[in-house]
Amino acid sequence: MSFPKDLPLEAVFASIADGLFTVDADWNVTYFNESAQRITGISGEDALGRKCWDVFRSSLCDGQCALKSCIRKGGRIVNKSIFIIRSDGTTLPIAISASPLKDNDGNVIGGVETFRDLTDIHVARQQAKDIYRFENIVGRSQALEKIFRILPQISRSEATTLLLGQSGTGKELFARAIHSLSPRKDGPFVAVNCGALPDTLLESELFGYKAGAFTDARTDKPGRFELADGGTVFLDEIGDMPQNLQVKLLRFLQEKTFEPLGGVTPEHADVRVVAATNRNLEDAVAEGTFRQDLFYRLNVVTLTLPPLTARQEDLPLLIDHFLAEFNGLRNKAIRGVSEDAMHVLMRHDYPGNVRELENILEYAFILCPDGFIQVEHLPEYLHPAKPRGDAPDGLSGTMDAIKRRAAMEAVRRNNGKRMAACRELGITKDTLRRLLTAPDPGE
Repeated sequence: MSFPKDLPLEAVFASIADGLFTVDADWNVTYFNESAQRITGISGEDALGRKCWDVFRSSLCDGQCALKSCIRKGGRIVNKSIFIIRSDGTTLPIAISASPLKDNDGNVIGGVETFRDLTDIHVARQQAKDIYRFENIVGRSQALEKIFRILPQISRSEATTLLLGQSGTGKELFARAIHSLSPRKDGPFVAVNCGALPDTLLESELFGYKAGAFTDARTDKPGRFELADGGTVFLDEIGDMPQNLQVKLLRFLQEKTFEPLGGVTPEHADVRVVAATNRNLEDAVAEGTFRQDLFYRLNVVTLTLPPLTARQEDLPLLIDHFLAEFNGLRNKAIRGVSEDAMHVLMRHDYPGNVRELENILEYAFILCPDGFIQVEHLPEYLHPAKPRGDAPDGLSGTMDAIKRRAAMEAVRRNNGKRMAACRELGITKDTLRRLLTAPDPGE
């Protein structure tokens, strides 16, 4: 397709809403349309003849110039998010597209770049973060809205509540929301990870002990139930609780009494229990590893938290939420995620749910110095250059070998803390032990 000969191209370029400029082979600005002047606050007269980096002062002008990359490689860049500094000193987020500029013989004589103002999009995202927040839970998906509608009523009740969901779905966040919306909000909130403590230590942590209960018990020590009197106890990974403690927990739920280790008289605590697990407790009951009577006692009110794959529309909100948190913690000014990086993040499956998304963004935050997170800042396994069917590095071989290496890597990542590795992998202590002690199939 070609333009009519009598159509003034400069009038066409001047009328488009996107900013457009061209440079010659020496990076001098040779054209600067009206939208470019409006967006940057720089007149065409001031821009023409100057080096492009003096005009824009963008986040890519420190050696990562998009135009230079296009001209050298002969390719194009489309919708790359960056920011520029306007003539008045304010910072402006924009999306750029760039390509080489060639003469009729195909020789590169410069470059052309278009850009559009992303301010309205960023303002809308900031407003959305405030609108779609419920007790520190970020989301607007239908799956979450159903829970948000009933959460206040559940919270105001005294019913024992069971939170079900995959690892990384934010069960403790929901437990804290239940507490803060309840009449017990001024009381303590005490969280206990039942899978992170050895069986012998878990009992004393939950119920406390009396002086003389064992060799080193020189004084009385209150347990978590006593410390939470008037408030809420959150029992995470309840499916990993040993059966002897399941009996004591059942008694507490029925009578609100417990006996510390070494104690001879029952003690009372006014505590509401919220429990959580990523295991199928009905299967555990059928297998005989979880008491049926305790299951029914816990199962008064059940909330099943949706995985991130069922909350696709929440991803942009969660991304902005985590970036704001990291900016505050790291004292940085990351402005957002580029369009191409956002596309990669939106297509990922997130087997680790919200926790995986948070880890991905924290990794990218470390690599990104400022401006917008780009694809190259994301973890290697997310890079689109790698076919989706390819396994990440270190995940080749038999399934047994893959599982064993995954377990070893999880322990290494968690500095040798096996229970932390169990939580990351969503498996029990026995399963982790079996994976680590199994012979390497490759040996």
